[in-house]
Amino acid sequence: MSTPETRRLVAKLWNYCDVLRDDGVSTIDYVEQLTFLLFLKMGHERANRKSFPDLALKPVGDAWQSLLDADGQELEDTYNHVLREFGQRKDTLGVIFRKAQNRIQDPAKLKKLIADLIGKEQWSSQGVDVKGDAYEELLAKGAEDVKSGAGQYFTPRELIAAMVDCVRPGPDDTVCDPACGTGGFLLGAYDYIQRHHSGDLTPEQRDRLAGGGISGVELVDGTARLAAMNMLLHGIGKPTGRSLIEVRDALAEPSHLYPSVVLANPPFGRKSSITVVGEDGRAGREDIEYTRQDFWVTTKNKQLNFVQHIASMLGIPGRAAVVLPDNVLFEGGAGETIRRRLLKQFDVHTLLRLPTGIFYAGGVKANVLFFDKKPARPDVPWTSTLWVYDFRTGQHFTLKQNRLTRAHLDDFVTCYRPGEPHHTREETERFKPFTYDELIARDKVNLDITWLKDPSLEDADSLLPPDVIAREIVEDLTAALAEFTAIAEALEQTKDRPGDPDQPPEED
Repeated sequence: MSTPETRRLVAKLWNYCDVLRDDGVSTIDYVEQLTFLLFLKMGHERANRKSFPDLALKPVGDAWQSLLDADGQELEDTYNHVLREFGQRKDTLGVIFRKAQNRIQDPAKLKKLIADLIGKEQWSSQGVDVKGDAYEELLAKGAEDVKSGAGQYFTPRELIAAMVDCVRPGPDDTVCDPACGTGGFLLGAYDYIQRHHSGDLTPEQRDRLAGGGISGVELVDGTARLAAMNMLLHGIGKPTGRSLIEVRDALAEPSHLYPSVVLANPPFGRKSSITVVGEDGRAGREDIEYTRQDFWVTTKNKQLNFVQHIASMLGIPGRAAVVLPDNVLFEGGAGETIRRRLLKQFDVHTLLRLPTGIFYAGGVKANVLFFDKKPARPDVPWTSTLWVYDFRTGQHFTLKQNRLTRAHLDDFVTCYRPGEPHHTREETERFKPFTYDELIARDKVNLDITWLKDPSLEDADSLLPPDVIAREIVEDLTAALAEFTAIAEALEQTKDRPGDPDQPPEED
């Protein structure tokens, strides 16, 4: 939650971004450099405090002092040396500085950032919520830099809060995000547990919560460092301990964790940069080969692979809430196979159709799919009823003039009835149930279900602004292109397969 102190810190640091932008430093690069320097400064404070100094952070404290003592070319050389040295470590510190580079080529501006903007604040004395929230706001501002593409790693915190409120993680849960971006879902789960259980947490629960009960995986080095720093600033993990953010491709191998809660917004995009070999024995060849025999079907579609990965890694009992683009709901071939398996083997109980204009990385219409994993029962499908909440029809948001707020999602969370049996739910205009038999009978088990009419299409007096209309046209064309691409790939995959190419995949 933003406070006056949070806003002061953000304003102080952000004002300097405009100066550096003139030198070609992008918004996300600036946030990344702040990450390095904030960590060094806080390490210096903690290593040199009068009461109980953290001796493990002495090398960090010495590194910060060396930056304070240097000027000009010596400062630039010293900074580059520090980045290389810490980037070789195997702990959280190593994740933060992994492949780090100095993007501020003017030593005078680097000195101002070190000595004035960061150096004059006592960051360790700030409350965790203040400095953590300040960093969250900086990440949000970084996501607004469309040219850098950083928005693809940032899920709106209002949506995260609603998803977490529905899933209700507890102190005994293990929470994981296999595509964690800057760590928003992990922090949302941590905050929920702190707000609802802080008074009755045992010492063991506190230690587990801060030291491994919440973890994530991120492929991109720069984003992983932002997540690791974000976690530390919120009191999760230790600088010189094992990193709770793993830097690797989550799809490359089965998870070694089986969390009870998975919250995720996998990256949007058509293809994986790797080869997947599913239990059907076929491979989609790209750059790197590996085998995932725990997958139901082979596909190059990244989102479909993440659905399979999350289904495989989820513990029993387990709860998942995943942001997915529309094509996952309607795509034929592998998509149909995965939906059939998911409905049969998991309790797929809720689908939230999201409105346009809420993501920094636009162009794809998205949904949130909620499903639970329970002990196997081969003869009876676990899904009995899928409740669909249409929050898209008639809803139009933008990132500036009409932003999504948590209050906009109150009705959905109320309809969801967190913690209550699903059979106690009640149908509303926007919230409708569909039985397993109804879903299976739909063409290709299409879950892209809608029944509301957009009032703006019927009422000439409620026409949308031109910019909203233009954006929705782009999103519709993007969705259509995704569907045509899926059809082309499905035809390519069936080209060499014996038998009728129009025959649906066989089920076990």
